[in-house]
Amino acid sequence: METVDVRVLREARSWHAEGHRLLLATVVKTWGSSPRPVGSMMALREDGRCVGSVSGGCIEDDLVHRYTRAYGDGAIAQSSPELVRYGVTADEAHRFGLPCGGTLELLLEFQPDFEPLDALVRQLESGHLVQRTVDVATGAVTLAPTAQPEAVQFDGVTLSCTLGPQYRMLLIGAGVLAEYLATMALFNDFSVTVCDPRVEHQGSWSVSGVHITREMPDDAVLAFVPDARTCIVALSHDPKLDDLALLEALHSPAFYVGAIGSRRNTSSRRERFIEHFGETTQSLERLHAPVGVYIGSRTPAEIAVSIMAEIIAVKNGVVLPAGVSVEQGTELRRPAHTLKM
Repeated sequence: METVDVRVLREARSWHAEGHRLLLATVVKTWGSSPRPVGSMMALREDGRCVGSVSGGCIEDDLVHRYTRAYGDGAIAQSSPELVRYGVTADEAHRFGLPCGGTLELLLEFQPDFEPLDALVRQLESGHLVQRTVDVATGAVTLAPTAQPEAVQFDGVTLSCTLGPQYRMLLIGAGVLAEYLATMALFNDFSVTVCDPRVEHQGSWSVSGVHITREMPDDAVLAFVPDARTCIVALSHDPKLDDLALLEALHSPAFYVGAIGSRRNTSSRRERFIEHFGETTQSLERLHAPVGVYIGSRTPAEIAVSIMAEIIAVKNGVVLPAGVSVEQGTELRRPAHTLKM
């Protein structure tokens, strides 16, 4: 799989090269509830064909109606960018399917220059993180390499977006839980690699689109070259494997490092890491363990939901409230027979 941004931009480049007229739409502001976040993109061709999304569908339909010949003689023609706003009134919010109070603003770039578009796609396909800046008045685009993803910046004069390769997930252990978690990660646009050197787990993996490696977990982490768009989760239940990966992952730039295990096993791991491997209470603060948010998970599928929810929260910069971790939630849970109706 690849990111939605890359698919949108690659398709736009292809249409441009084929001689089609097109526009590139980017969500630059939202107020209240919005179906798509700032930075979401779509490309629209003069015949009404589109890729990507800026809403739940109704705004896309309006753009097709306004700017293409799919519903008549109109076609994409403007040369300078245009800012359009949807959902200003309650009637518009209802018409365009926006949540109550939702408003969003789009920047429309008509027939963006081919050369910077082509250069951008090439850099993204090579795995680079790129900052794309658009002059709202002229449509001029500048590209600059960047080391860290940054939030979308829009001041009415320029739009600056960080675009880059997929978020990546490295899983240690190729069991059933890993299959469920990998499936969810793929649906969330993560590139997934699974490491498991155990002979008994070789040949049993059933999820397509996942890279499998049989090397030792610490070597796998080093070969993965973790960065700020990487998460690493130890799921093997074998301390010999999980610990090797975690000791490398904890000192990497990975945005998330987690490990499965009971509260007792997690406590033993922390003590072991401090006593024998030179870790400290501070260095272990990065470790999400027991992994996931507390939702009373029992089955592998439910546990995978719990883990994926925590990963996405950390990825999106959400500080989860106290009591939602697996460790805290389990401590707060009371046996059913003690509850009073």
